[in-house]
Amino acid sequence: MNELLRKMLYLPEQVSTVAKDIDYLHYFVIISTMLGAFGVTLFTLYFIVKYRESKHRGGDLPPDTRPHHSPAGIPWWIEATAIVGLLGLFLVFWVIGFRQYVRISEPPRDSMTIYVTGKQWMWTFAYPNGVASEGVLYVPANRPVRLVITSRDVIHSFFVPEFRLKQDAVPGRSTLMWFEAQKEGTYPIYCAEYCGMSHSAMLADIVVLDDAGYERMVSGLEPIRLAGPEVDTPVAPGEGKVAQPVSLAAMGQRVAADAGCLRCHTVDGTPHIGPTFAGLFGARIPLEDGSTIVADEAYLTSSMMDPAAQVHQGFPAVMPSYQGLLSAPQIGALVEYIRVLRDEPRVSDQVPLPAAVEQAIPIVTPLPGVALPPGMPPELRSQEPQGAGEQPPQIDSPANLPEEGAR
Repeated sequence: MNELLRKMLYLPEQVSTVAKDIDYLHYFVIISTMLGAFGVTLFTLYFIVKYRESKHRGGDLPPDTRPHHSPAGIPWWIEATAIVGLLGLFLVFWVIGFRQYVRISEPPRDSMTIYVTGKQWMWTFAYPNGVASEGVLYVPANRPVRLVITSRDVIHSFFVPEFRLKQDAVPGRSTLMWFEAQKEGTYPIYCAEYCGMSHSAMLADIVVLDDAGYERMVSGLEPIRLAGPEVDTPVAPGEGKVAQPVSLAAMGQRVAADAGCLRCHTVDGTPHIGPTFAGLFGARIPLEDGSTIVADEAYLTSSMMDPAAQVHQGFPAVMPSYQGLLSAPQIGALVEYIRVLRDEPRVSDQVPLPAAVEQAIPIVTPLPGVALPPGMPPELRSQEPQGAGEQPPQIDSPANLPEEGAR
């Protein structure tokens, strides 16, 4: 019956674990609506026939004065049944839809996280092992995948018909979507929000592979381009360059150092110019306007793109915007780096030290179980000169912080 109704309604394949349940609700709504419309049609035809003008009446006869309804009106129980039935049907639709919404909004804890960025007119993807792809998203079958979606310019919408899932990509914000594909194959990705002249050409594909095929495919992708010079892996004479797998969090650690984030933020809980990254992800933090907010992917992305919108209470509003300065994979890597620091001790009840007191930038130490990028020394100070003879900036007041273009 499911396949019959799916083909009658011209619906695509049901590939994800939630697709069939969403279609069942779709069938329920459509069948209920059609039955209701059919019942109204029958009643209309009945009244047309019953109260039609008699063909035996002449045009000169007086009008028919017979009552067309009972003097007592419609019985109250019929009206009550109709009202309660329609209200009950609405509540059934709402309960089923709400349960499905909760299900697709809460990814399993063991989900693999992939960062998705929309840009006129393309999709880019950053994977947990520090590589990226454009136009094609590779995922393993029968494994939950969590997508953190954002946009670089205007509002887009990430839509996969076979998965029955759609999520907006909003500039300066992150939205979440998860799925578990049950069937290997290639499925199209569309932008379901008009985003400009080439909106219809903003196409991509999801390629669902088995575990071995997925590992083989992502191992051959290009690594995320970091801010600053790339570091080549030393090789023996006569041997080619060997790519070493690096986690997305380790790439984010490098991005934080190269982009100057560690000049104002620490990773060990020590208070400084900006909030420490230690224990930040998932924490509920106070804002300058007196409200609080959870430091999730959406807040962290917004803080990079529009830092003045939601300022952490107790810290100066001196952070510049990184809109256009960091690529989509770099932002995803940086958010992932902050996420893996969530279990580090967080000093949240201390006032940050004045900038003049904290001239030395804390040492960046490797995360437990996270390898540093090839060629990166085990200790890196973000104030080290990037070039020979270059002097590190002195951050002794908010006025001396690097401008947006210098970051």
